[in-house]
Amino acid sequence: MRSKEEANDYRYFPDPDLLPVFISDELRAQVKADLPELAHIKRQRFIEEYKLDADTASQLSSSRQLADYFEALIKESGCDAKICSNWITVELSGALNKQNLDITQSPVSYKRLAGLLKRISDNTISGKIAKQVFELMWSSEDSADAIIEAQGLKQITDSGAIEAIIDKIIADNPGQVEQYLSGKDKVFGFFVGQTMKASQGKANPGEVNKILKEKLKR
Repeated sequence: MRSKEEANDYRYFPDPDLLPVFISDELRAQVKADLPELAHIKRQRFIEEYKLDADTASQLSSSRQLADYFEALIKESGCDAKICSNWITVELSGALNKQNLDITQSPVSYKRLAGLLKRISDNTISGKIAKQVFELMWSSEDSADAIIEAQGLKQITDSGAIEAIIDKIIADNPGQVEQYLSGKDKVFGFFVGQTMKASQGKANPGEVNKILKEKLKR
């Protein structure tokens, strides 16, 4: 019942059939270089390199496939890392969760999603319309460009066309104009909403705000 304290107590002895194994520093270095990046190291790199918050970095580094998708999307789209991470963690992950799929089963590849982000970046479509395009991409194999063209979803960026819409809305709503001019700034949102409604959501929001502020000067 006594406890054993030394190896000799266990009757250990070298196995004569096993040769000694010597591991060189070169082999150690090679094995280390071939190892995939560990999750906690990747998470920290995402925080430092892409300026992500800790929660987002943790989510994106939770699997090697998801992390690879994220970095491939950045490279393919040329967009800011935060924009890419937002689309993955919100729109893409939401769609995957609804159908109980993981990233390897995503109907929308990183290349197709990159095509959509490019159209947001160059103002071809707004962020709101992009969500509609994404839903159509999810249920088909069409590219973002093909869907935008087929559905006539290109954003109106021509200031002249936006100005014409705004002029009509201002003319049709003199009461709201008076309210805004009297200091009720919240009415500005009414004009933005009416403009976006009249343009079927296609008017560039930045241009809408710019032109409205000019037209509604006190």
